[in-house]
Amino acid sequence: MFSRVVEWFLSALLGSIRCLPLVTVARLGRLLGGLAYRLDRRHRRVAEDNIAKTFPELRSKEIHALAFENFRRIGEAYACAIRTPGMDPRELLARIEIVGLEDLLQSGADRLVVATGHFGGFDLLAHVQGHWPNWRLATTYRAQRFTALNTTLQRLRSLTGVQFIERHEATRAIHRFFDQNQSILALFSDQHGGGKGLWLPFLGHHCSCSPAPAVIALRYKALLTMAICYRTDLARWRIEVGPVIPAHDEHGQERSLEDITLEIHRQYDIAVRRDPANWFWVHRRWKPPTANQRTHDQAPGPSS
Repeated sequence: MFSRVVEWFLSALLGSIRCLPLVTVARLGRLLGGLAYRLDRRHRRVAEDNIAKTFPELRSKEIHALAFENFRRIGEAYACAIRTPGMDPRELLARIEIVGLEDLLQSGADRLVVATGHFGGFDLLAHVQGHWPNWRLATTYRAQRFTALNTTLQRLRSLTGVQFIERHEATRAIHRFFDQNQSILALFSDQHGGGKGLWLPFLGHHCSCSPAPAVIALRYKALLTMAICYRTDLARWRIEVGPVIPAHDEHGQERSLEDITLEIHRQYDIAVRRDPANWFWVHRRWKPPTANQRTHDQAPGPSS
C-alpha cells in the first residue's frame, strides 16, 4: 500500500513538471541544482575533490565556481529528462543539433555500439529516434531498489521508444537485440568500472574503466563509435557522434580490450576538458584498485 501511494505521488509530481514549458523546467532544474550544491555536502565534496584532482592549476575559488555550475547543469539535465519524454519530436529535435550521424549511418554498418557518458543532457540520446527511422535503439540501466521509483522511471522511459535493458539481464537481452540488423546499443562507460574494470589512465590518474563497449563490439562484430552531448545554452544541446573506434588493427587482428578502452577514455578526456562543467563530477571516479587490478602508474600503450 505504501509503495502504491509513493508511486501515485511521484507520478503526480512528474506529471506536474511535464505540464511546464521545457525552458521553464530547465530553469527550475538549475535552481534546484544550485540548492543541492549548498545542501548536499557529501556530493559537493566529491565533485570538488575530483575537479581539484583533475585540474590542480585551479584556485579554490575557481573549483567552487566550477562545481556550483556543474550542480546546476546536473539539475537542468535531470529536470529536462522528466520533461522531454513524450514531447513532439519536431519541437524537441529543434533544440538538439546532431553532428556526425549521417556519415555514420551511411557507412554500411548494420550494428552499432555507441560508447557514451554522463555529459550534458545525457538522457537525450534516447530522444533522437527520429534521426534513425529504420533503426532500433537500446541502452542499459540499473534498476532502483525502491520499486515505486523504479516503476515510475520505467513508465517515463517507455515514452522514448527506446528499449531499456536492465544490467542484470543484459547478456541475453543484448544477444536477442543484435539478432536483428540496424540495431544501435548505447552504453554509458565513463564511470567507475567496478572490480572487473581495466586499470587505465583517465584524466591524468589511473582508475577502473569499463571494457563493456569493446567487449560487445568485438563479440557482435559491431561498429564502435562515440557520442557526447554538450549543453550549448539553456535547454539546448549539441550531440557529436564519432569518431569510429577501430576494433581491429591494420592487419585485421582484434585489438586488445585495453587498447580499445584506452582510446575510448581518451575521447572522454577530451570531452571533459573541452567543457569541464558538462560532466558528472559527483561520482567517485577514482576508487582504490582491487587485488586483481593493476596498481602501478604505467598504462599499456596502443598495440603496434
